[in-house]
Amino acid sequence: MDIKITKMQIEDLEIIKDCLLEDFDDFWSYSVLKQELENKQNLNSNYFVAKNSKNEIVGFTGILTIIDEINIMNIVVRKNCRTLGIGSYMLQYIINFASEHNYKSITLEVNENNLPAINLYKKYNFKQVGLRTKYYNNTDNAILMTLNI
Repeated sequence: MDIKITKMQIEDLEIIKDCLLEDFDDFWSYSVLKQELENKQNLNSNYFVAKNSKNEIVGFTGILTIIDEINIMNIVVRKNCRTLGIGSYMLQYIINFASEHNYKSITLEVNENNLPAINLYKKYNFKQVGLRTKYYNNTDNAILMTLNI
């Protein structure tokens, strides 16, 4: 797979602005992402885009670094590109980033009903370490998972 991952720029966000809700998922709005990218004070947030060989954005991910830990905020793949391994590619990128920058662990929350994501994280040896009840829309539980580097 010919995927290139780069740091997300405001220009990248503008490109996917009009299709963000339809082609990706509805939990990360344009305004939230724009605020994250424009906040120069927030050195702990990093967003990356995955682009295919045609330089089209096919996914993005956001991480929050806290002391010696990375928290994955999201891994989002364009709906028509799912099951192509792009999520795995971005997750491996985050793991490599963590290792290169001497982070000790990676933590995330995943909806207990999102079996493809849970299986992806298990494939990379993430372990369930907790549960947040009614975390999503006050109904679905979030599984807390961690990978020690």
